[in-house]
Amino acid sequence: MYRISRALRPYRDITNNTTTQTSWHPAVREKVLLRFGCLASIPTMKQRFDNITTIEDVLKTKGEKDSSLFWCRTNDTVYDAVKQMTQNNIGSLVVLKPGEQNYVAGIITERDYLRKIIVQGRHSKSTRVGEIMTDENKLITVTSDTNILQAMELMTENHIRHIPVIDAKIVGMISIVDVVRALVDEQKEEVRRLNDFIKGIYY
Repeated sequence: MYRISRALRPYRDITNNTTTQTSWHPAVREKVLLRFGCLASIPTMKQRFDNITTIEDVLKTKGEKDSSLFWCRTNDTVYDAVKQMTQNNIGSLVVLKPGEQNYVAGIITERDYLRKIIVQGRHSKSTRVGEIMTDENKLITVTSDTNILQAMELMTENHIRHIPVIDAKIVGMISIVDVVRALVDEQKEEVRRLNDFIKGIYY
């Protein structure tokens, strides 16, 4: 390590002297760095933020956008709601109001079942979904164009694991698992771009 430090010292001194003695115009400096491969054509922070995965992308991956959505109604029994969640291996259901309009009334999750039925010793077959669901007035939602970082922030701040996606009407449901998976995939892509940069693919 000492030998490496000594070997690099002349170059470091030259760099320091150049920086001290020369005041480069930012545009000129950028052109010089690009010319000698010291600066990659990496997207700006705004461009990177605009390219972040959206909830719509997540729903398309799940196959829920403009497709089937699991739901129940306020007058269904909790037993039937939990049975549907179990059969479809999901952790929540959108709750709709009675009638053909399909207005959203709230959401019921496996956590609601555990905390408000099991812990309290209530009977799921005699309790209606509307009695234990999270009401629409307290419901936290996102839209399809919400990005996954914003969704993650909402979930973290409000200690929730499921968020309905509503674009005038209910279009899907995302979970914390969906968001984390999308973030991991995005990080993998970022690592790939950095590797390409290191290998000299970007100039």
